[in-house]
Amino acid sequence: MMDKSQLAALGLFDAKVPRYTSYPTAPQFSNDVGPDTYAEWIGCIPAGSAISLYVHVPFCRRLCWFCACRTQGTQSDSPVLAYLETLKAELVLLARTLPEGVTLSRLHWGGGTPTLLSPAMMAELAGAIHDVAPLGEGAEFSVEIDPNEIDGPRLDALAAAGMNRASIGVQDFDPEIQKTIGRIQGYELTRDTVEMIRARGIASLNADILFGLPHQTQARMTESVQKLLSLNPDRVALYGYAHVPWMAKRQQLIPSDALPTPQERLDLFEMARRLFLWDNYAEIGIDHFATQSDGLAVAQKAGRLRRNFQGYTDDPADVLIGVGASSISRFPQGYAQNAPATSAHTGKIRDGRFSTSRGHAFKGEDRLRGRMIEALMCDFRIDSAEMRDRFGATQAQLDAMFAQVNTAFNGLLSISADGLFVPQEARPLTRMIARAFDAYDLSKAGHSSAI
Repeated sequence: MMDKSQLAALGLFDAKVPRYTSYPTAPQFSNDVGPDTYAEWIGCIPAGSAISLYVHVPFCRRLCWFCACRTQGTQSDSPVLAYLETLKAELVLLARTLPEGVTLSRLHWGGGTPTLLSPAMMAELAGAIHDVAPLGEGAEFSVEIDPNEIDGPRLDALAAAGMNRASIGVQDFDPEIQKTIGRIQGYELTRDTVEMIRARGIASLNADILFGLPHQTQARMTESVQKLLSLNPDRVALYGYAHVPWMAKRQQLIPSDALPTPQERLDLFEMARRLFLWDNYAEIGIDHFATQSDGLAVAQKAGRLRRNFQGYTDDPADVLIGVGASSISRFPQGYAQNAPATSAHTGKIRDGRFSTSRGHAFKGEDRLRGRMIEALMCDFRIDSAEMRDRFGATQAQLDAMFAQVNTAFNGLLSISADGLFVPQEARPLTRMIARAFDAYDLSKAGHSSAI
């Protein structure tokens, strides 16, 4: 890795850049895409093809202060039951619009806390999804599981529904850090949850852990990572905590003066990264790690790694449909997002229409630049032949773009007839390099730290 003075000179510790789980990024969406466009795009899905489905459950029993997701707290099941009826009605609309024979290559329940659903609710939701599109051969069904909000009967219901990958948010195991971010979740509770999951034959386990949290030090980070490694997760997402209190008001409860500096954030990341590599995990993109036999590692070696709203994926589907309030769908034609507020989403669905409130239809160089950014984020390289063959780019066009970006980064990048490559020592700059290929105005969007 380059030394910190070089990285500082290139602006790493000051930059605010997108995470690039889409291109264009969500702040660029407009109301030009509505329910009719969304329905039209669904209708264009080839009959008999495989798609992905994301289901958003925007409820939590308690609201963690660090979280910037669209969620709402509830101690009662009443709003959850009402929302489940909305999801079922939305799935009926989807079934009417989808071409025949569509199956699911990936199904993911996220939130919020999907595991606050009762076993009966889980079975009901899974059945409604199956009526729309069943899981295809080799499909992956993953669910975000909160160890504070799970038990044997709910895990039994998920296993019966076909869940074969579980995802657990760890954040950090240190008690002081947990108290400061409003997320109390002891190691023993997490370990017991993992044991319950595996006892039901669910072999694949994802885990999220954060760096850049208040009061986090290298010693505390080391201890948390080692505890996580003792659980033998198949995949780990090592995300940087995004402190955006102007967007997520609950983050105002987190003392900003206890946050690590950008330079300290980099040290925390590198410490955790070394621990995962020492344990023989494959490094996936900018912030994921996976066992050598995991699908992500296999996809990376084969050049099939992709990036979507859940992070890195080996999902081959061209279509991702998001169900529920605020969910975003991705099509070959563009992006479509449901109404963010639960009440607005519910109102539209009850009126018999999709709640699509905004999105983006691809135009101009969107597909070309989007693939360039995805390739950088996944493989740290842009293949010129792919850009010419898939998107009709000329070599002169590519050469000009590569040269301009390389100049901005003091010639650190490697450019050849094959394309552009980000060397290992420059990889902390990857999101900034990706931003250099972004044609949209990012000045008004409140993005997170580049590290």
